[in-house]
Amino acid sequence: MTEWFYNIRTGEVEEGRQSLASDLDGPFATREEAARAPAIIAERSRKWAEDDARNDRR
Repeated sequence: MTEWFYNIRTGEVEEGRQSLASDLDGPFATREEAARAPAIIAERSRKWAEDDARNDRR
């Protein structure tokens, strides 16, 4: 099964681990999902921030 990664340094999608792990985000199941990595990361970060804010109020 092929894994796809988004290289945060170059902005490129890579098939398999081709770069340093510190430069990669993933793995993702498809090339398309890896290409959307910046949007996926932003959405997850937003949700985590909302969860943290909710937990701080308790």
